[in-house]
Amino acid sequence: MNRRFFIAALMGSAAMPAFAGGHGRLGSFGGVNGHTVTGTAEIAGSEINLLDDFVFDGAPDPKVALGKDGVYDPATLMGPLESYTGASKYVAPEGIDTSEYNEVWIWCEEFNVGLAVAPIV
Repeated sequence: MNRRFFIAALMGSAAMPAFAGGHGRLGSFGGVNGHTVTGTAEIAGSEINLLDDFVFDGAPDPKVALGKDGVYDPATLMGPLESYTGASKYVAPEGIDTSEYNEVWIWCEEFNVGLAVAPIV
């Protein structure tokens, strides 16, 4: 019996959809301004996770941030992108309610331009 099946058996199947397959809210990256970026972003409470399938083509000064409805919010900057490929984890700045955002951004702070955005559902 795998772990997910065991948890489902304990909790009942009606509770499982709230976990979205064991993750928080998910979205897929698309590059902007000529960049190629793929992979999955997750907002799980105050954590923002780039999952194992994340791939970024590179640019100067990439940072992770949040946005809403196509608008990046500079108050949400979480620091430099840790890796151009694979999984990494970031924590939203204190006072930021991640439930108010529906996008994860890769932002070039040096040139003040978006590099990628993942709409979150």
